[in-house]
Amino acid sequence: MLFFVIPGMMMAQADKKAVDLKRLETGLTTAKNNVAKNERMLTVADSLIAKGTEQTNESKAENKAIATERKVLDKEYASQKKALEKLTTSKDKAEATQAKTDMKALDLKYKADAKALDIRLKDATKKSTTGTANISKGKTSKKTATDGLKTAQAALDAAQEKYNAAAGIEPPEEEGKGKKKDK
Repeated sequence: MLFFVIPGMMMAQADKKAVDLKRLETGLTTAKNNVAKNERMLTVADSLIAKGTEQTNESKAENKAIATERKVLDKEYASQKKALEKLTTSKDKAEATQAKTDMKALDLKYKADAKALDIRLKDATKKSTTGTANISKGKTSKKTATDGLKTAQAALDAAQEKYNAAAGIEPPEEEGKGKKKDK
């Protein structure tokens, strides 16, 4: 009768070990998935920071270009208006009337050009705001992802050690483990 009990106990222990290994393997897979998820989050955060920086730089360049164009527009307007104002005081009535008409057209053209520059400036400002928001969001996400990655990596290492111990696998020797690096 003793011969029947011992093989049954051995099979029960083997089944228990298989169940434990399966459970540890599931935990290991979950830990690997968490590491991968946090790495993806880190990649997304880095791309947000890069895109935000790009948008901010483009906006700065656009603002400089708009400021330069605005100065040129203002100079041209002032010189043309000055010339037309001289003509409005002319003794020739036809010439003075034509100068007043030209001045009104010049004012309309200046206002339209200034409005176009204002719209471009508004778009550049919006792009800068979006870029700054992306940088901020990216930095926050990066911190969260980095912290999560550290935690997930530690959990993965622990799960791998438990699995290796249960499966009887020797962990690979790591070079320099336990030594402090001098910086």
